Amino acid sequence: MKRGFDRIDTWVFDLDNTLYPASCRLFDQIDKRMAEFIAQMLKVDKVEAKRLQKTFFYEHGTTLRGLMTVYGIEPNAFLDYVHDIDHSPVAACPGLAAAFERLPGRKLVFTNGTTYHAEKVLDRLGIKALVEDVFDIVHCGFIPKPQREPYLKFVQRTGIAPQRAAMFEDIARNLEPPYELGMTTVLVQSSDNVDGAIMNAGIGDPLKSSFIDHVTQDLPGFLDEIGRRLAQPGSGASAA
Repeated sequence: MKRGFDRIDTWVFDLDNTLYPASCRLFDQIDKRMAEFIAQMLKVDKVEAKRLQKTFFYEHGTTLRGLMTVYGIEPNAFLDYVHDIDHSPVAACPGLAAAFERLPGRKLVFTNGTTYHAEKVLDRLGIKALVEDVFDIVHCGFIPKPQREPYLKFVQRTGIAPQRAAMFEDIARNLEPPYELGMTTVLVQSSDNVDGAIMNAGIGDPLKSSFIDHVTQDLPGFLDEIGRRLAQPGSGASAA
């Protein structure tokens, strides 16, 4: 039986290609910066740098983790370089802000990126003041989702009750650990999210997955509907 939202008091969101639409191509800038960093560090051409970047991402969860594991790089220089981007393609989203305000309880961001990058994005979206805290890759000890350890650290740091939390992600495999911890899980899909489509291809129909409760291609609308249902007296908001 799919989990619903009637007992949820904590809303946990991935950042990139989840809170903002993949169509704004913001992550393309990060993608390009990562390949540039690899090309400069390893003295390889752009084609090889891109191949290594994607290989590390698919196999290790993040390009950074692959570089740390294989080459032992110092992470902060990498993070500073790849997040030195233009955040202006992210537009304000009044619908998302209104939905955040309507949802009861805490709103948190859990990202494989950095707090600096997250705060820039949240500010552009117009929801920075509505997000209580950001748990980033530094807080994770540079161990990325979907490994189980960062989720346990997230729960410990925030003090949330997983059975009363919902997590939203664009990468399906990143939802399996929170589901196992008891969270309600939501996959945020987009035809513009190329990496997400590649990584999610193996699960087939996500609604038939054992660890995905809900799927949406319209996060603001989905959250708005949940908020409206929860506001109705006696509503269980079991689905949206």
